[in-house]
Amino acid sequence: MSEKNHNVSRRQFLTYTLMGVGGFMGSAMIMPMVRFAVDPILRAEAASDMYELTEVENLTDEPQSFPLSFEQDDGWVTQQVEETVWAYLDGEDVVALSPVCTHLGCTVSFGGDESNPDQFFCPCHFGRFEQDGTNVPGTPPTEPLHRYEHEVRDGIVYVGRPQSQQ
Repeated sequence: MSEKNHNVSRRQFLTYTLMGVGGFMGSAMIMPMVRFAVDPILRAEAASDMYELTEVENLTDEPQSFPLSFEQDDGWVTQQVEETVWAYLDGEDVVALSPVCTHLGCTVSFGGDESNPDQFFCPCHFGRFEQDGTNVPGTPPTEPLHRYEHEVRDGIVYVGRPQSQQ
């Protein structure tokens, strides 16, 4: 073989070099995006996503507020979170509602409005919700209160994350 067939011109050398560097930089930019998109799929649901709320025997057919305390891990910081859950029995089914108004995020209370004692009331903009969390037409909220995922095990109610009812 002749030596002439093995020579690389300057133009080919620069093309190969720039393509190699560009490919390396492109993959360095894309890999974090791929990791961000794929990570939630690969993450297994932990059993610790459900937290003990109360015993079923403490529930009545009228909503009551129950404190919910759990540790939340945000990156490098682990903190104790205190929340409130409105829970009641609807027949045999447990209903657990978030106290956060879907209008602007204020805290609602059951029976907080004297003229509507059987509804949830938001004092910020006079929003109202029925006992099951559906918003009352003509009031500011356009979405029902969020419901907590829940399950009953051995007579104890466990709640997870609040989900939209829509």
